[in-house]
Amino acid sequence: MPTMERFSYISPISRLTDLTVSTADRLALQRTSTLAPPHPGLAKWPYESTDELPPVPRLPNRVSCSTCSYGPRGNKPPASATKATAIPFRPGTRFYLTFTALSALALVVALDGTTMSVAMPAIANAVHGLTTGVIWATTGFLIASTVFQPVYTAFSESFGSKKLAILSVLPLLAGTLATGLAKDMTTLLIGRSIQGVGAGGVTALTAILVNDLIPLQHRGQWIGILGAVWTAGSTFGPVLGGALASDELWHWMFLVTLPLIAASFMSIVIFCQAKPSTTSFVSGVKDVDWVGSIVFVASIITILVPLTWGGVTYDWSSWRVLTPMGCSAAGFIILFYHERYVAKQPIIRGEIFANRTTNIAYITTAIHGMILWTLLYYQPLYTEGVRSFRPVVAGVALFPTTFTVMPMAIATGLAIGKLGRWRWSVWSGWGVTVLGTGMLCALDTNTQIVQVVLTDLILGVGLGSLFPALQYQLQSATMSKHLASAVAMFSFFRGLGQTLGVAISGNVFQNALSARLAKEPLFADRAQELAKNAIDIVKWLQTAQTGDEKAIMRQAFTNSIRVVYIVMAALAVVATFLSIFIQHYNLDRPLDTEQYVWEVEPEDKQLPKGILKT
Repeated sequence: MPTMERFSYISPISRLTDLTVSTADRLALQRTSTLAPPHPGLAKWPYESTDELPPVPRLPNRVSCSTCSYGPRGNKPPASATKATAIPFRPGTRFYLTFTALSALALVVALDGTTMSVAMPAIANAVHGLTTGVIWATTGFLIASTVFQPVYTAFSESFGSKKLAILSVLPLLAGTLATGLAKDMTTLLIGRSIQGVGAGGVTALTAILVNDLIPLQHRGQWIGILGAVWTAGSTFGPVLGGALASDELWHWMFLVTLPLIAASFMSIVIFCQAKPSTTSFVSGVKDVDWVGSIVFVASIITILVPLTWGGVTYDWSSWRVLTPMGCSAAGFIILFYHERYVAKQPIIRGEIFANRTTNIAYITTAIHGMILWTLLYYQPLYTEGVRSFRPVVAGVALFPTTFTVMPMAIATGLAIGKLGRWRWSVWSGWGVTVLGTGMLCALDTNTQIVQVVLTDLILGVGLGSLFPALQYQLQSATMSKHLASAVAMFSFFRGLGQTLGVAISGNVFQNALSARLAKEPLFADRAQELAKNAIDIVKWLQTAQTGDEKAIMRQAFTNSIRVVYIVMAALAVVATFLSIFIQHYNLDRPLDTEQYVWEVEPEDKQLPKGILKT
């Protein structure tokens, strides 16, 4: 009579099942039984004979699978299930050259997003337009870069991430050239919008390629480096814009990045040796969710545009605001039905929203983007308008924040990779950010420079550590097969937060300033008109003689900026509260992607040692 032994296995939904079978039947059961479907971390069953099977472990009452993304059930997993196991990763020359190119493109996108923040009056004069038109050029860039990120991701699943990364550089190059050579407002608006389309693709495909090239456990330092590079661009963008803020030189804010874009383009073409897509061009075109892509882009644009109009260009009750919002709501309903029931390859996969930890990551990264972008735009307003700094000095005044973000992003990524745990970085990052935004609310017309610098340093520590922390939160809780879509959606939400940060902060600031000025007899009759032209107020404050008018305007201007910071502090508190509910997920997951680099394939395409996890 054959020997009978009792063993347990863990199914992909983390349920414990006990079976009593003979040793001889055990291999066949694991291969064929419908009770034991293939584990998501295995490309194939790794054992060819019963002699190779590992000994049956004594399983605890509650178990957790570190390879699955479904999370712990019941009590906290035992220590052995949460301890990270080293995954080998030895990149070579091609990897470093590819990553350098991606980092350079991230730098360009960051520069493009921030150089105009302190140079809008000069650009408006140069193109014979209004400051509001230049603001629209910035908004158009942000909206375009936001809405096209999921579209690029959907296309990359059909044609491959390398091809789409190359394709995304072309509109970035063309848009940068058109913007740099613009001589009128129309060309500037069109150029910035095309530039935004390319920037959105670069942002999404950079995140996807990093996911394709690097195992999860080792991603922290590389994500930190990308975050640091992006922050460096955001740091020097206002400085570069301030230095070139003149009618003759403003073109070079954009033209100076052309050689960097071209060199990065060639590096990706030559050195990014990703696996070629097995899908033919015709099949790829058929697989793309064209309807979903068009409806998604239209729905996002028709909600973001009226959000920037409401309370500023038009009243919230205006049909020009309500009509596009209604169209957007209808578009999202159509999109939901199409993605759920019609699309074969949906642009937005429902599976990436089926996890509490990932959903919190999407929400909090949007808040992170809102806070950071608001800081980058409104601290220069404070330093130029209230402190009367010149544009280039206002850009330098951001250094305490931006120069702190860079090392904190890298250090946090390295620490997570070393410790194998990441939740501490999310909690501490948001805690420090709450402290920093709270200190911003105390800024006044006579605040000491030391206090301003200390506040900016604290914000840099909090916001910097959140760059890799939120990425780990998302990626550790997402199954490998859904990771490309999840990472792209993460980038989309961050871009959405940046766009909403500029739009919402603009509304809050202008409404607060209008209300303040309406109470002052000197400005009451033109309060609304003045509130719509913050840049013009800054120029007036820098040149006006000391007197009652200037004192009243400085105080009203400062109080209005403080209201913006109060809103940001409240959002930071919301994000901190949400982060309490995130779950722990292991990082010792092997690289599992269809587009890995050939050079590191032998090290990174390893199978797990066994299906049984204790």
